[in-house]
Amino acid sequence: MPARPLLIYPDPRLRLRAEPVLAFDAALKDAAQDLLDVLVSVSAIGLALPHIGGLQRIVVLRMEPGEPATTYVNPEIVWASPECAPQTEGSVSMPGVSDVVERAVSVRVQYRDLDGAAHEEEAEGFRAACLQHEIDQLDGIFWIDRLSRLRRERAVKRFGKLQRAAS
Repeated sequence: MPARPLLIYPDPRLRLRAEPVLAFDAALKDAAQDLLDVLVSVSAIGLALPHIGGLQRIVVLRMEPGEPATTYVNPEIVWASPECAPQTEGSVSMPGVSDVVERAVSVRVQYRDLDGAAHEEEAEGFRAACLQHEIDQLDGIFWIDRLSRLRRERAVKRFGKLQRAAS
């Protein structure tokens, strides 16, 4: 079965807040598998269900190709370090554009797995930034919203040029 298509910026569905998962059933497992299939097909590190048009709070993260993916259902940051650091970020929904975003260096995330079991994970560095980025997406916050107005406008302009050049 082919992977579902990615939503591409400025699709307004990328700005919608995802709803909590209430049923840990076959439909949830299917949605998570669709998300993983797309993540693999576009060689992404992390992907939230809104990237493929779903409005449930599901994130899949795989830091390295071939590494097992972790599925986070209803992830929530319950603690973030006061110390921040710059991370270069981008999105498969805005290919070809990246910029530096300040993120907490460490986070603690509570989530459920596909069977509904509760988990807590502490992450730091790049993994922490990835979790913050994808949880932002679940909240309808696209990564460029974390940039200054000027840098956001430049990123959108660069993306527009790339899109025109590709067509």
